[in-house]
Amino acid sequence: MRKLLPRPPKQHQPNLFHSQLRDMLDSNDPLVALAESIDWEYFHNAFKGYYSNDGRPAKPIRLMVGLLLLKQIENLSDENLVLQWKRNPYYQYFCGMEEYQPAYPCDPTELVYFRKRIGKEGAEEIFAMSVALHGKAAQEKQVIIDTTVQEKNITYPTDAKLAIKVIHHLHRIAKEEKIRLRRTYVKEIKGHRISLRFFRHPKKIKKAKAAMKRLRTIAGILMRDISRNLSEERLKAYQETFALFQKVIDQKQKDKEKIYALHEPHIYAVAKGKDHKKYEYGTKASIVTTAKSTIIIGVSAHQKNEHDSKTLEAALTHANKHRTKPIVEAICDRGYRGKKEVLQTTIAIPGTPLKRDTKYQKELKRKKFRRRAAIEPVIGHLKSDHRLARNYLKGFIGDEINLLLAAAAFNLKKWMNRFLLFVFMLKIISIGMILRQIPATQREKYADVYLLFFRLW
Repeated sequence: MRKLLPRPPKQHQPNLFHSQLRDMLDSNDPLVALAESIDWEYFHNAFKGYYSNDGRPAKPIRLMVGLLLLKQIENLSDENLVLQWKRNPYYQYFCGMEEYQPAYPCDPTELVYFRKRIGKEGAEEIFAMSVALHGKAAQEKQVIIDTTVQEKNITYPTDAKLAIKVIHHLHRIAKEEKIRLRRTYVKEIKGHRISLRFFRHPKKIKKAKAAMKRLRTIAGILMRDISRNLSEERLKAYQETFALFQKVIDQKQKDKEKIYALHEPHIYAVAKGKDHKKYEYGTKASIVTTAKSTIIIGVSAHQKNEHDSKTLEAALTHANKHRTKPIVEAICDRGYRGKKEVLQTTIAIPGTPLKRDTKYQKELKRKKFRRRAAIEPVIGHLKSDHRLARNYLKGFIGDEINLLLAAAAFNLKKWMNRFLLFVFMLKIISIGMILRQIPATQREKYADVYLLFFRLW
């Protein structure tokens, strides 16, 4: 555990030799406005329970939370984030610095430890803040729900790759436990690896199958050899690992709950039907946005590859946590067929128009289900801009944390864009007030300015 430092006094005495960082920045920059709108004291009170009174002094909570938000907003890795923070005074002000800091804020691994320390509960607090920042706009009665796949950072899984990885892991275990194997099969494995190249070619299928069968046999021989030479105590320590290896060796092509990665055994394959990518390997994620303002008010990661209709309860439960009023209606696509009401929320799914519907009712339904498509670009931005396309955080807890932080970053980015629009409209209004003061006789001189003003308006 780390020791939490006391909060510095709010009235900071200015430095005689350096300018204040706030005086050097543009007041209309959205990152400055966002830094001044977030209640950082709330995070200090919420996260101080994760620290103790002993140990090495910790970094300020505002600094660490600010770094996590900047990482997701700007789509940066931990290493690049620390470097960009040193170079960017706006990043430093966002994280609570009052003077420019020429040094790195922390080691990149500090962010890993901080994510582990706050866990899913801490990420929930950050996401809740991003929803609350939008106020009444996040309290709409209608919401849109859709699912996507949060892909994990794994190589494309094949039986051959997994078998060879199992063998390499067994070699590493033998080396760590100082076990002399009767045979390592290193040279033979290289030959089988070559035989597995282009295994889909009709002339190489038979040879590839034989090589695959032999690799599984070698993995089993090595596992039994190591097990015989381990003491009972050490064998218990490796029991779960060997069980995982045995499952990989025994699994067949059409088995359910297959292992696709040794370091991420919880992931599963989701068939998406895309031409460029038939399967995606990761976990399914539900996204809940408001119908008009498209603010993300709820997200949920799913441990099993369930039908979309079975994910509604978890998604709506999480969305209702961040609202004062329950959701009245959820608009979904046809993939959610089978549910008409979940947690007292009506599930609206497009279908053929009813004969009793009037023309007005049909038009209302059309507009409603056309609006459902607004969630698709939201998912696209989450993946392309906020690190949801490829998740580098380990385990299912990493899936949950990454999803929550990506959704929080999307909401904060939306708030920043609205602030920029507000600043732009203020400038337009001020220009209009100046133009109104020009006498009518002289307005012909500024005809181009008037035309540009009315276009912008």
